[in-house]
Amino acid sequence: MSINLFDLSGKVALITGATHGLGMAMAKGLGNAGAKIVVNGNSSQEKLDKAVLEYKAAGIDAYGYLFNVTDENAVKENVAKIEAEVGHIDILVNNAGIIKRTPLVEMEVADFKAVIDVDLVAPFIVSKHVVKGMIERKSGKIINICSMMSELGRNSVGAYAAAKGGLKMLTQNMATEWAKFNIQTNGIGPGYFATSQTEPIRVDGHPFNDFIVGRTPAGKWGNPDDLQGAAIFLSSKASDFVNGHVVYVDGGILATIGKPANED
Repeated sequence: MSINLFDLSGKVALITGATHGLGMAMAKGLGNAGAKIVVNGNSSQEKLDKAVLEYKAAGIDAYGYLFNVTDENAVKENVAKIEAEVGHIDILVNNAGIIKRTPLVEMEVADFKAVIDVDLVAPFIVSKHVVKGMIERKSGKIINICSMMSELGRNSVGAYAAAKGGLKMLTQNMATEWAKFNIQTNGIGPGYFATSQTEPIRVDGHPFNDFIVGRTPAGKWGNPDDLQGAAIFLSSKASDFVNGHVVYVDGGILATIGKPANED
């Protein structure tokens, strides 16, 4: 009997911050591979409901839960509700995140802590409460959404880079502790993607657009759907012996030092 290594039928996947953008793109990939999708949002019930309707319109079995991933009591309560109402969580994607673009010397400590809280502490909190069921069942997949800033620095995103660098190491430590329970913990590091947020700067002649296109060996911005393959792979049986890695989906940026301005 042949086995489809990438089939997620019968699996339940919780994706935090998946009401839009890259989180939604990855969640749709998991849903199209057969998983039930549990969408977490925090901004408003209206936005969450709208996202769930969009998933369902695409033929995906989706459910929405509104809670703050930095609130441990809320996380614990909602993880229990999800497992009672939808099913045990087989796949967790820690996607929720924020960024504050402020030079470090000007950044308020409260803002620095806020970024760390959402981008680093929250994945710990959510994983802590989801993994307990995975340990009991001796099966599970955890994907932490890292960043190229897990490897590189850039002006004005010091808090974000500190959090994403920490998340890379947290991923490795989760793998170290939980691999013996047949739980695979890995990360995905997106490059620069064409989203509604980047639309204003994705025009020829804009300095940042020209920088990204010139810096990326693929010579273009990524399509959010380009993340689906990595998400499906790390959620599926195909990655059962893959642990503690970050898969960078960046068009080759991290593979190169770049090129001179006058080079084709």
